[in-house]
Amino acid sequence: MKLVRFSVNGQPPRLGALQNDRIADLQASVSASLSRRGVMRAPEIAAALVPQSTREFLEGGAATQDAVASITEWVTVPRASARLHAPIADPGKFICIGLNYRDHAEETKNPIPKEPPIFPKWTNAILDPGEPILRPRGSTQLDWEVELGVVIGRTARFVTKEAALDYVWGYTIINDASARDFQFITSQWAAGKIADTFAPVGPYIADRSEIRDPHVLDLKTWVNGNLMQNGTTRNFIFDVRYLVSYLSGLMTLSPGDLIATGTPAGVGLGRKPPVWMQPGDTCRMEITGLGTLENPVKDA
Repeated sequence: MKLVRFSVNGQPPRLGALQNDRIADLQASVSASLSRRGVMRAPEIAAALVPQSTREFLEGGAATQDAVASITEWVTVPRASARLHAPIADPGKFICIGLNYRDHAEETKNPIPKEPPIFPKWTNAILDPGEPILRPRGSTQLDWEVELGVVIGRTARFVTKEAALDYVWGYTIINDASARDFQFITSQWAAGKIADTFAPVGPYIADRSEIRDPHVLDLKTWVNGNLMQNGTTRNFIFDVRYLVSYLSGLMTLSPGDLIATGTPAGVGLGRKPPVWMQPGDTCRMEITGLGTLENPVKDA
């Protein structure tokens, strides 16, 4: 499944499944399927089984997955007539990993970490595809970072590396936008990472049936049509198994938690001279099997 949040005609976002050139409305499809079977109060039951929040959908676990699997009457809209939103806007935790590709650590003149560097983002940073990344007031060093996003599907605590992928629901693209002139004011990076709009996400979350192996994916970034990043998850320092296991040893991971797994080489900071995104620029990212995430840049 490719899980999306979509809206039509300015209505509130709804949860859907991308099906080629159409989007299936999951709650409406469950309701229609229940009605076809003669179930009374089908809309209310469908709303409980398939909420419009991605986090709540994942918290539903087997009940929600069984409801979707039982759909026999699909209610769809043309993809061309729908607006796609960030496929998850309400993660309980938004955990970011730094310096997770050897070539990126080298280009930024950082030592290879012995354990994953961790920093947070919050939901204020999450941005829909197509919406503008806002360069903060006072910043002139706005940078891009294409990252594989990992969405947790089951409660995870002290899980082994061997079992870690069983706790992943799926994967998406994250742009870990960064204001470098704010990031390095202190030894903590968060000031340059947490601004509004600094985490475009999308266009969908592909479940594990779509992405069988997260460690063989290509990641690319273009700015104004110029290829800037061209990496692969084969070069992870800490792979997805390690990260989920490691993080679950530090805290409980819950359904809907979002992990940004780091970026490969090619960021603006690492270029000579450095290159920064400017108002009017367009940043486009692709990861194998996860579609394209594109956002313009504006001043805040």
